[in-house]
Amino acid sequence: MKHSIALFFLTLLSACAIGPDYRRPDVDAPDAFRGDAEADAESLADLAWWQVYQDARLQNLLRIALEQNRDLQIAAARINEARAIVGINRYAQFPQISAGANVARSRTSAATGIPVFVGRDRTNYAASIDATYEADLWGRLSSLTEAARADLLATGFARETIRISLIADVATAYFDLLSLDQQYDITQRTVATRQKFTELTRARFERGVASGLDVSRAEANLAAAQATLPELKRQIVQTENLLSVLLAQNPDFVVRERIDLQSLPPPPAVPPGLPSSLLERRPDLVAAEYNMVAANARLKSAKAALFPTIALTGSFGGQSLAFSDLFTGPARAWSFGLGLLQPILDANRNRYQVEAASARDEQVVQQYRQTVEQAFREVADALAARRNFADFVAAQEAQVNALRTARQRAQRRYEVGFSSYFEVIDADQDLFTAELQLVQGYRNTLVSLVQLYRALGGGWDAVLQQDSPRGGAEQQE
Repeated sequence: MKHSIALFFLTLLSACAIGPDYRRPDVDAPDAFRGDAEADAESLADLAWWQVYQDARLQNLLRIALEQNRDLQIAAARINEARAIVGINRYAQFPQISAGANVARSRTSAATGIPVFVGRDRTNYAASIDATYEADLWGRLSSLTEAARADLLATGFARETIRISLIADVATAYFDLLSLDQQYDITQRTVATRQKFTELTRARFERGVASGLDVSRAEANLAAAQATLPELKRQIVQTENLLSVLLAQNPDFVVRERIDLQSLPPPPAVPPGLPSSLLERRPDLVAAEYNMVAANARLKSAKAALFPTIALTGSFGGQSLAFSDLFTGPARAWSFGLGLLQPILDANRNRYQVEAASARDEQVVQQYRQTVEQAFREVADALAARRNFADFVAAQEAQVNALRTARQRAQRRYEVGFSSYFEVIDADQDLFTAELQLVQGYRNTLVSLVQLYRALGGGWDAVLQQDSPRGGAEQQE
């Protein structure tokens, strides 16, 4: 009965955790993202990735990557490790029970002069069940368990961050590949056009109509376009290799259709949403917050280590000289103890542990604020890129149309002798450069959507709000 009362009071005292409860630090969130014309609760990040990337070929690549990517598999293994660590810390709060048995053979020395009535050789048998329990009066052990749980959740959200990055990397590589294919096709057409024009110039030179300089310029112009092809091939192969690795495959050719970027399904026109919602939407921000929860819990554990540790120990078993008597009543043995440990020489070291934990807690708070600021910047940058690349494409399309007309006119004027060959060369070079820049503009427009979707935290399944650190803090309030 006395033991039960003592355990009851120890259980009550175990609720006396030392240290402040977690509170989310204040963050200066703007009312709207820079570059957002009108703040709206609706957000592009609320859409699933297959709703944003509607090209069937890209969707198939994304599914393969999400199933096979090595980084995601490594992240899943880290989650399993963190879950096991939670179990390790949780079991430290329970009584530690062990069973043991031993047999020892000994002989008493005859030279001691001590009379022995049962013989100098003897065998001792012993068996016992031992239990130890550290009363978690100040919450040291429970705080470590809380920290491990926060680490587990942070690891889970880190995996979602990798998932978002993987979706963005695959989409970017896919658009890069289509862009390079389109630039390669443009270069091949340009090479074919310049080849025909070089042959025409040589024929005019043989008839004495064109000069040798015209032939040299035509050949140089043709060689310049031909030299672009190997560089584009290199970029295509390297992009295919990158995409293959993202799909957890050996570097190889990526099966695809040769389509123009402008023929892809248009992206959805959905606003970015409210900046305040970004704190719950982006998994890296949620992971950073769980890091603060873990650091706060470890600070509480370090402070609890400054106080005395109370441990209960108990043992029950038997001891006998004969194995047959080991489990009989006369061989029964038991012990019970209550220990208190207060560090004296190590007290200063424990205080330094508190200072170190407090410094680490301050570090993760500042890292969280920095991560939030970086997130706002990434969204603003993506909004600016999307808007300005769209304007660039519109202007570049007009330039390409004008240069095509200019080249046709220059060629016709040259053929009838009204223009010099230099006008033809200049018009052809300008058109070739403008066409490549236009394709790059299409690519940049698509990638800006990828960057915006990634910056907003789109592409993963959010956990319930009540499981977030903020939900826990609000309940404590």
